[in-house]
Amino acid sequence: MSTLRLSRSIYEAIRAHGEQTYPHECCGALLGRFVPVEAARNEFGGWIVEANVRAGNTRTDSAHNRYQIAPIELVKIEREARSRGLDIAGFYHSHPDHPAQWSPTDFEEAHWLGCCYVITAVANGKATVTNSFFLAGLREEEKRFEQQTIELTGPGTELPGG
Repeated sequence: MSTLRLSRSIYEAIRAHGEQTYPHECCGALLGRFVPVEAARNEFGGWIVEANVRAGNTRTDSAHNRYQIAPIELVKIEREARSRGLDIAGFYHSHPDHPAQWSPTDFEEAHWLGCCYVITAVANGKATVTNSFFLAGLREEEKRFEQQTIELTGPGTELPGG
C-alpha cells in the first residue's frame, strides 16, 4: 500500500473546502513530489504534498454529486506547480452525504495515472472521513484504484474521523 504524506494544515484545508461548498462537491489539486521507496532512507514511498490548490467545480448539471475542473484552470495549476518545482500529485473532491469511497463515475473520469485521488465525506455540512486512492496502472486500460494510507506531518498527526 502506498502512502500520501501531507501536513495537517493541508489536510484540514481540504476538509474545510468540502464543508464550505456543501451540498455541492468541492474540488482541487494537490501539488508535491513523488519519492520512490528505494530513494528514501526510511522506506517511505509515495507522494509528499506541499500545497493544495482550490479549483472551481464547473459541473452545472449535477454539482451535488459530480465535479469537473475546467481545462484552462488545470493548465494554470500545472504551471503553478512547475514554477514551484512541483508536480500535480493528485486531486481532491468531496462527497456530500456519501461515503469517502470512489464511485464508478470517479473511476471513469480518473485519467492521471500515478496520482492520488483524495475524497472527503461531508455529512450534513461536516467533514467526516477522508480517504486517498492511488490510480495505479501503466495504461488507461489497466488503471485501478488502490487504497492509500494518509500520513500527516507536523503537530497533532492523528487523523480525525478517518
